[in-house]
Amino acid sequence: MRASGQLRMAPGAVIGIDLAAALRLGEALGYDAHALAELLPAGEAGLVKALNERIRSDDLP
Repeated sequence: MRASGQLRMAPGAVIGIDLAAALRLGEALGYDAHALAELLPAGEAGLVKALNERIRSDDLP
C-alpha cells in the first residue's frame, strides 16, 4: 500500500487514513480525483475495520 505511512493511529487501534494525502497520491499516479473522492471513504472504512480486527486477534492469548 503506497499510502501505508499515512495511517492515523490511536493506542492499539487504527482510526483512519490521511484522505488528503491519499487523494494527492492517487492524482499524482494519474487516477481520477472524483472517483477517488467517492471510493476512498469506503475503502478507508473497510481497511480500518480489517486492521482493527487483526490487531484485536493478535492481542488474544
